[in-house]
Amino acid sequence: MNSVLTIQDISTTVYRLPLHGHLQWGKHSVLNELKHVLVRVRLSNGAEGIAEAPPRPTIYGETPHSITSIIEHELKPRLIGQPPTDLSAMYQIKNNHTAKGAIDMAVHDALAKSAGVSLLEQLQVASGKLQVSDDLRITHYALRVSYILGIGDDDTVLAEAQRVFEQGVRVLKVKVGRDWAGDVRRIATLQAQFRGAMAIYADANECLDSENAPRQLAQLAEMGVLYCEEPLPIEQIQARATLRAGEYMPLIADDSTFTERDLRRELALDTFDILNIKTARTGYTESLRMLVLARQAGKQIMVGSQASSALGTARAGIFAALPGIDCPSELSFFLKLKEDVVKQRPLIQNGTIPLEDLLKVEIDEDLLREATITD
Repeated sequence: MNSVLTIQDISTTVYRLPLHGHLQWGKHSVLNELKHVLVRVRLSNGAEGIAEAPPRPTIYGETPHSITSIIEHELKPRLIGQPPTDLSAMYQIKNNHTAKGAIDMAVHDALAKSAGVSLLEQLQVASGKLQVSDDLRITHYALRVSYILGIGDDDTVLAEAQRVFEQGVRVLKVKVGRDWAGDVRRIATLQAQFRGAMAIYADANECLDSENAPRQLAQLAEMGVLYCEEPLPIEQIQARATLRAGEYMPLIADDSTFTERDLRRELALDTFDILNIKTARTGYTESLRMLVLARQAGKQIMVGSQASSALGTARAGIFAALPGIDCPSELSFFLKLKEDVVKQRPLIQNGTIPLEDLLKVEIDEDLLREATITD
């Protein structure tokens, strides 16, 4: 009898979840609902792991159809029969970031269940392969969270901010860039509304220009805004390095660091202060390597959301418990969902989310069936 543990099956389910309102960002992007892909990986011993792949056509070029197709026709055939500890065959396929990220996280989840340990403990085992296990033993048990506040009319945006404040959020990530005067006015109004009880940072989604960005960032810093994510277009690498060198305020790398390869380039040019790791696009394996590289370079780190449901939040939040991730992480987007596919959502209390709640998040198969779509 062959006792070697292998990957036996990979399957996908597309599901839809409605939002409270919509999310607008960048110059044109808008999200009206979540249409995500649940990825299941089953091992040869019967252990099964799950994760969420969020299609974002305007960011990664992935759609629900492309994710399910690339998994079924390219990734799954390469991985079936392979040991779950070696996913290198999957990376013969380029791009398809969230499809591969979901498989990687689902495999880690299956390995944790197979070993009878928590997913966090499985992550620490995985970190040992990077020879940094001693450095990653300590964990955060209450994770500081931020909430993504999109672009919109003042009344809608302010009402949404008040709603999530009452649900425990104490840090807002405010989308800016379409209308600078309006953005500044809205941030000032938010600050007056919460009177110091809500911290704010900005996400420009590459919408500023190199001529005006220094003045605009200095203005935000003077207002007390914590930092700004991706102020300039990604292709303007030298301009971004120059902007960061000006030290107008700390800059977050997100779209410029899709992969470990991207991160090495950005570190070489010193274009940012804070790395936004999104496990939805780099899974756990690549995210661990990026965490180590950023820490070695003295960068701060947060964990980002790709507009995740509670399941995606749980997978990202468990990673955010690792040491070195000390900035508030985007672990509250599920508050924007009218419905979900888990048995119980985690609770946010006074700006933090308990790690224990994230470890307990489970799929509700009945809710998943109700949300499943086949078109």
